Amino acid sequence: MLKFNLYIIVFSLAILFLSACDRDRNHPGHSYFPDMVKSRAYESYSENPNFADSSSARLPVDGTIPRGIIPYNVEKTDENRALAGINMTNPIVVNDENLKHGKERFEIFCMPCHGELGNGKGYLVTSDRYPYKAANLLSDKMKKAPDGEIFHVISVGWGVMGAHASQISQEDRWLITTYIKNKLQTAE
Repeated sequence: MLKFNLYIIVFSLAILFLSACDRDRNHPGHSYFPDMVKSRAYESYSENPNFADSSSARLPVDGTIPRGIIPYNVEKTDENRALAGINMTNPIVVNDENLKHGKERFEIFCMPCHGELGNGKGYLVTSDRYPYKAANLLSDKMKKAPDGEIFHVISVGWGVMGAHASQISQEDRWLITTYIKNKLQTAE
C-alpha cells in the first residue's frame, strides 16, 4: 500500500511538472480573469481605427481643466503683482500643522535657490550653478509684501524666477506663503 501511494505521489508530481511547461515560451499559461489581461481599451500610443489619424493618444478637449487644478490665468506684470497683493487674501489658517506643511513645501521647491533661512543663499546660488542671485525673502521689501504678491510671484514667477503654478498646487503655494510670512520673516 505504501508503494502504491508513492507511485501516486510521483505520478501526480510528474503531471504537475509537465503541465507547468510549455513548448514555445510565448504562452503565459491560463488566465482566470481574461478581462483583466485583455483590456477592451486601446493601449497608449497604439493604433486606433476609430480616429482619422489612427492615434489613441488624444489631446484633451480645449478649455478642459485637470481635476484638482485651479487655473491662475494672470500675466506676469508689475500691475498684476500689485493687484494680487491688494485683492488676494491668504485662505490658510496659521497654525502649527499648516506651518509644518508650508515648511516641507518650502524645503522642496524654494530652498535650493532661496536657502534654508530664505536669505537667497541656497545651494544653487552658493555653488555657482546658477548665475543669478535669488531674492532675499528676509529683506524689508519682502517683509512688506502682502501674501497675495508672494502667491502671485510663486505662481507666475518674477525676474529670472520661473512660474511654478504648474508644479505646485494652489494650496501648497498658499502654505509656502504662510510659512514665509509667519515663520521665516519673524524668526530674526
